[in-house]
Amino acid sequence: MTTQITMSSEKANTPTIQNRKAFHDYQIDETYEAGIVLQGTEVKSLRAGKANFTDAFAFIQDQEVWLREFHISPYKFGSYANHDPRRQRKLLLSKKEIRELDKYVQQKGYTLIPLKLYFKKGYAKVQIGVARGKKRFDKRDSIKEKDTKREMERNLKGSFKLNI
Repeated sequence: MTTQITMSSEKANTPTIQNRKAFHDYQIDETYEAGIVLQGTEVKSLRAGKANFTDAFAFIQDQEVWLREFHISPYKFGSYANHDPRRQRKLLLSKKEIRELDKYVQQKGYTLIPLKLYFKKGYAKVQIGVARGKKRFDKRDSIKEKDTKREMERNLKGSFKLNI
């Protein structure tokens, strides 16, 4: 999956890491904000923007939500205490939210996909979405809509020129 890293306006050095491919491959029905349990070197790598959502997904096990295959590169200046880049990470949600997610996932075709990682008041947050996979023709429709929208904006932008 493609990952895009942008700097947030809150602080100049806190990146927002987005999973752009998720919106192309999945229909997102609900989104939830979750905290994430990290080690010290993982936080430093995330602040440097060294993460990748490729093949990442979340799952529920024993009334807990876990994030799997989320790659956080080892910290450049880390020592022997550096973290494993692809370890499972626990997501922090309320019991009510976990029950809601479990109801969705029990239905056929739904999965939990991480959409975005960002820092909020100093804490790392992950936005996860309840998603259904798109079929090939759905993807073509999405691309067609995006192209027509872009073309309309391009035409509108060019038509409002002032002659002074």
